[in-house]
Amino acid sequence: MRKAMLGLFLVVPLAWAGAAFSAEAPTARQQGIGGTVKVQANSVMRLPKRAQELRLRRVEIGEDAALLIPLEVSVLRIEELHMAKNARIGVAPGEERISIEVVSGRLADGSIISAPGATGTFRQSAGNGRDLTLRLQAVEVESLLLDARGGVGAPGYDGLDGASGKASGCFWGSALKGGDGQSGSDGGPGGAGGRIRLEVPGDFPLERLQTRLQGGVGGAGGKAGKPGAADNATGCWIYSVDAGRAGRSGEDGANGTNGSDGSLDVVRF
Repeated sequence: MRKAMLGLFLVVPLAWAGAAFSAEAPTARQQGIGGTVKVQANSVMRLPKRAQELRLRRVEIGEDAALLIPLEVSVLRIEELHMAKNARIGVAPGEERISIEVVSGRLADGSIISAPGATGTFRQSAGNGRDLTLRLQAVEVESLLLDARGGVGAPGYDGLDGASGKASGCFWGSALKGGDGQSGSDGGPGGAGGRIRLEVPGDFPLERLQTRLQGGVGGAGGKAGKPGAADNATGCWIYSVDAGRAGRSGEDGANGTNGSDGSLDVVRF
């Protein structure tokens, strides 16, 4: 079930959460004040892009369900949060720090707040883990994982193969050597791990907290291009002519460097 949920989290089109908000006056909704958001078990919901700062009275995330916070939201205050077993809050990758405050609630075993960096592509470098300020006031926690790993570096381009060689003609032309394969390009660097500031009461059980703040692994280097093949010698009426020799292989690109690890700063109040 958990594997199936992970696949759903990655590929299923995201549903808007607007219908989950309680009825409010138009001015209140424009200010980012919402009512109750409820995510059913084994489902995914994304908060709407209503405001940079968003306040919710009550949030319930069912077992193996996920609530996604869009990039546009940088401040989220939840009056009451309930996360069932293996529930997840996912934060969109971005460069700006996000602040999440929870006044009261309960986080069941396997709860996750995930803010990893984006994986690098041929067009975009790997992203850093999202910087996060998390303030938990009167919140009962069975276990909580904070994941702000850096994104995996972009892969390098594969080298092109060399062209095939060509034997000389019987009456004119010299043999052509096969082309050399191109070298693969180096992989991109991994993203840095995020920096998390955790604000909790003095009696908060830190032993129930786990973190993943490693820098992203560097991207794999591109593969070497293959050498151009040799051409067989041509047999003419009286004599044979030189064959086109094979080219040389390119070199594999180097793997990218790993990103630097993030950090956790615990502040008790």
